[in-house]
Amino acid sequence: MSSLKADIEAGAPLYGCWVELYSAFATEVIVQAGYDFLLVDLEHGPGSVMDAALQLQVAAGSGCHGVCRVPKNDDSWIKRVLDVGFHGVMVPAVDSVEDAQRAVSSCRYPPVGKRGMAAAIVRASRYGRDCWDYVEAANRDVLVICQIESAAAVEAVEDIAQVEGVDMLFVGPADLSSDMGYVGEVDHPEVMKAITRVEKAAKSAGKLLGAIPTPGRTTEELVQAGYDVIVPGADTILLRDAADAQVASLKSGAKS
Repeated sequence: MSSLKADIEAGAPLYGCWVELYSAFATEVIVQAGYDFLLVDLEHGPGSVMDAALQLQVAAGSGCHGVCRVPKNDDSWIKRVLDVGFHGVMVPAVDSVEDAQRAVSSCRYPPVGKRGMAAAIVRASRYGRDCWDYVEAANRDVLVICQIESAAAVEAVEDIAQVEGVDMLFVGPADLSSDMGYVGEVDHPEVMKAITRVEKAAKSAGKLLGAIPTPGRTTEELVQAGYDVIVPGADTILLRDAADAQVASLKSGAKS
């Protein structure tokens, strides 16, 4: 199986689905639908690292990659999700060059980083069977995604984008708009101005771009704007919308 980073660079855009339910059966449905990657959420989702690992086991052999959003920019969280086999890490609230450097260092083994060395026993290396091959591949292939979701991050974004080892800037429109004082207005002109600055910084630095669609900006428009990774939905939202639509249809039909 090729790396997620290689797949993005070879044929972007790729499409992912947020995993919030941590249900093996729900994730199996998502994987079989043909998404390019799962984005397992440990920041807002209720799951544990063990729950997250189960989603990878469900996806094993399918060609669907796994990315994990960690709760915070912390090396103990990052090494744990990488050790279970995630192909990329999304780090929230990267507001400065120092934050970006910390994220990269946590994802890389020494001497280029500070990731704890347990490759002899972890799932990511097939429990040590591929120990040193994995160490080499991980330092090359693990996708480091920095979320830009505050006014401070936007002010520093040109410098963040230049940090060696940062692979992708991922716009967080809900948090960004809230931090800028436009709660719930993800498509506010000032928010869009900030997002445009992020886009320019990423492209100028040769970095990848990721985002979620908003009411005022469709998936197609994100593709046209040059985004490499788009996450248009979540297992919770897909289930919610399908259930709401069916119940509304049933009750509407019963009244007619």
